[in-house]
Amino acid sequence: MGHVEIPETDISGPVGLAGAPRPRTATSRNRTVAPERVWRAPATVGRDRAERPRARKLPDPRVPALVLTDLLGLGVPALLVLRAGDQAGALTSAASAALVWAGVRASRGRYARRLPGEPAGAVHGTVGDWLALVGVLAILLATTGSGLDPATAVAALVPGLGVAVLAAAAGRWRAASRRGRRVLVVGEAAGLDRAVNLLNSRTDHFYRAVAVVPVGPEAPSCGSPVPGRLAPERADDDVSTVLGSAFAHDADLVLVAPGPQLDDDRLRRLAWGMHDSGLALCVLSELSGVAAARVRPASAAGLTLLHVAPPLRHGPQALLKTVVDRAGAALGLLALAPLFFGVALAVRLSSPGPVFHRQTRHGRHNRPFTMWKFRTMVADAEARREQLATANESEGPMFKMRRDPRVTRIGHALRRTSVDELPQLLNVLRGDMSLVGPRPPLPEEVSRYDERELRRLAVRPGLTGLWQVSGRSDLSWQETVSLDLWYVDNWSVAGDMGLLARTVRAVTDGRGAY
Repeated sequence: MGHVEIPETDISGPVGLAGAPRPRTATSRNRTVAPERVWRAPATVGRDRAERPRARKLPDPRVPALVLTDLLGLGVPALLVLRAGDQAGALTSAASAALVWAGVRASRGRYARRLPGEPAGAVHGTVGDWLALVGVLAILLATTGSGLDPATAVAALVPGLGVAVLAAAAGRWRAASRRGRRVLVVGEAAGLDRAVNLLNSRTDHFYRAVAVVPVGPEAPSCGSPVPGRLAPERADDDVSTVLGSAFAHDADLVLVAPGPQLDDDRLRRLAWGMHDSGLALCVLSELSGVAAARVRPASAAGLTLLHVAPPLRHGPQALLKTVVDRAGAALGLLALAPLFFGVALAVRLSSPGPVFHRQTRHGRHNRPFTMWKFRTMVADAEARREQLATANESEGPMFKMRRDPRVTRIGHALRRTSVDELPQLLNVLRGDMSLVGPRPPLPEEVSRYDERELRRLAVRPGLTGLWQVSGRSDLSWQETVSLDLWYVDNWSVAGDMGLLARTVRAVTDGRGAY
């Protein structure tokens, strides 16, 4: 493999790779052709048109197997359970449930074609699908007046959930056993540093930045290898520099961070070179706070447009969220009544003071309301807070302390398991809160909010949310705000179901709860 030389002098002219390894190509190419000739290859080598890779979208060959697994995995066990329970119309009911299950999975994109290296599925997403299935079938049973026993009907769906969870876990295991996408990042230093730091600091994706090609003289600070560098202005060796850098580090994706020195014409020529050489190209978007489902590409007058759908505030999904919130809170209060009684007794006997702690919080549109919790601190905790102001471990307006002396012994257990938050089901039933959303802030916290942080109050606060499943109190204030703003702009009912399923795992783990 050739040696890559990086120019050490100031960049005043065309800069590229000296002695760079030859780039990979989609077809058998003469290995004696120098990298400098790659850009001229279409004109000088006379590449046959039939050899060019076709840019047509092929259907995912796994879709029939995935659909069949879902249909049989839920339908067959459901049929057996319904027949064992002597339910009338067992075959029709099981077949209908299987078809609805496949429809729910399709509507949530479980059969969509994924890019190479993209995760194959998530267990918590499967649980969210199953909860959505239960909700849809409950509505169908109520509207059709079916004579099925509800308990038997739910029991018939449980084996299907197990099969789907096992299939999702197997898909994740297969994806994890394969190598993720090795990314070469191209762009100006500021864009490089941001992209590389984000890609390599998180593990919830399959992209890893292995090297960078800066544009211009400024040196990046991300610490990644720099096998080549592009001049501030377009040069003839731009393509050979990028291809040689990608080949040197075995990258299979080039990620371009656009900037003033990477204008449309230069980016277009890079794209031509990457695609003609069989290397995937991706362009970084500045829409970092927008979910992909809200973005729709379009073309007009030769321009590529990205239509961004507004956040959900009204309409059928908002109405469905309200119905799910109220129904879920009512069922939760009924089912958890024995637990409430036991916890109330433990709190009352462990320390003097009331069982419940009532506190004024701010909700949607900055409206104050009274939030309920089981008391986890001593009765005069609010009076002692000023004495502990210097021990605050949060850099933002929120007060957090890992070993707060005001927390009682039973309070530590309640906080670790999040049982102290369960009385907020009353707030959900009243409409002050939602099952899923940002945590409701205190009035003194809101008084210190800036315009960005006030956007957290655009939706109802929640009993759980992204904060709850992403580390809770271990997160910094800015991380908490970023998660809440992502939810505010990108929430959906399907996403809420997934967060509820992930909450169970977060509560069991107990990390960040204090």
